Amino acid sequence: MSYPKVILKKGKEKSIQRRHPWVFSGAVYGVTQEINDGEMVDVVDSDNNHLGTGYFSDKGSIVVRLLTFAKETFSENFWKEKLQSAWELRIKLLNLEVTNAFRLIHGEGDGIPGLIIDYYDKNWVLQAHSSGIYYQIEKIANAIKSNFPDFCETIYCKSSGTLPNTGTDYFLFGTKNETTAKENNILFAVNWVEGQKTGFFLDQRDNRKLLREFSKDKKVLNTFCYTGGFSIYAMSAGAELVTSVDISQKAVDLAARNMELNFPNSNHKAVADDVFNFMRENHQVYDVIVLDPPAFAKSIKSKHTATQAYKRLNIAGLKALAPKGILFTFSCSQVIDDVLFYNTVAAAAIETGRNIRVLHKLSQGPDHPTNIYHPEGHYLKGLVLYVE
Repeated sequence: MSYPKVILKKGKEKSIQRRHPWVFSGAVYGVTQEINDGEMVDVVDSDNNHLGTGYFSDKGSIVVRLLTFAKETFSENFWKEKLQSAWELRIKLLNLEVTNAFRLIHGEGDGIPGLIIDYYDKNWVLQAHSSGIYYQIEKIANAIKSNFPDFCETIYCKSSGTLPNTGTDYFLFGTKNETTAKENNILFAVNWVEGQKTGFFLDQRDNRKLLREFSKDKKVLNTFCYTGGFSIYAMSAGAELVTSVDISQKAVDLAARNMELNFPNSNHKAVADDVFNFMRENHQVYDVIVLDPPAFAKSIKSKHTATQAYKRLNIAGLKALAPKGILFTFSCSQVIDDVLFYNTVAAAAIETGRNIRVLHKLSQGPDHPTNIYHPEGHYLKGLVLYVE
């Protein structure tokens, strides 16, 4: 099957030949006919050689997100094959008996730009980041039902936040809006209808597990706690005290609920407050602190402002740490790369004048893979610091 063609300027085919899945507007010479947003297109070079097939976008600087390259053919079985391949990888990575919540499709990392699929114990949440993917949501849902009939109770599309002018939130199959998911045998209530993103932040699983190694008999502060993931892992190690702070009362209530699910008699304080205000007003000293803020920089324009915010936050965190304390600090801002994040934390450290050692450099979990041809897919940066 042939599609409308997007023709590239001479020499602009190099990145696609290196299998980068994005075509930017500046690389486009022209099109063979009028193309609608979300329509499938073939991308060709200036000599009409086929380079790949993907979805066209008339919004933003990325005009095509490629699904296949060169002589590959986009087939009707594409969705089934991609989902099956991703499932087989996750089965190798995870033990479903102890962890039944994970990301199945991570956009470019799994060869489907614009698509996120999170799995919560037989419940699937689909999120489209491009119109082309959104228009295929029902086909993707049908592929899920076909491939995984024994693992499918609900399929929910949650795309209003990622495609505000096109996407909506609705059930594709089933009607459940919440389940109790399991991560390393720890229980979490997940609500994909009312929760942020798809209902839970799955990318920190391994980092939460690492936190347990430092939390026994310690006073632990978890800032920007959302559903309390780090808090509950800390308590599972036998923390003396865990304090969870988030500006959202709904998030704090959910963190308290999740703690109750696992450790009903724990010494847990759930505080609804602005984290910067809490750090300024609170005088408790902690042995372990987690700084896991939302993306301070959503675009390149906000990079400088975000860097300053990360610096202020880390200064506050370092000042609140007891001697020989541990700081887990993160950035999920894609425009803040590893080097800039490291240097920002180092700048904060210099202002405190404390001796600090880097114990671990952290990233997103392996169910959030980065395509080697698309380094932009690496977004989560983290450091574990030992602070004397």
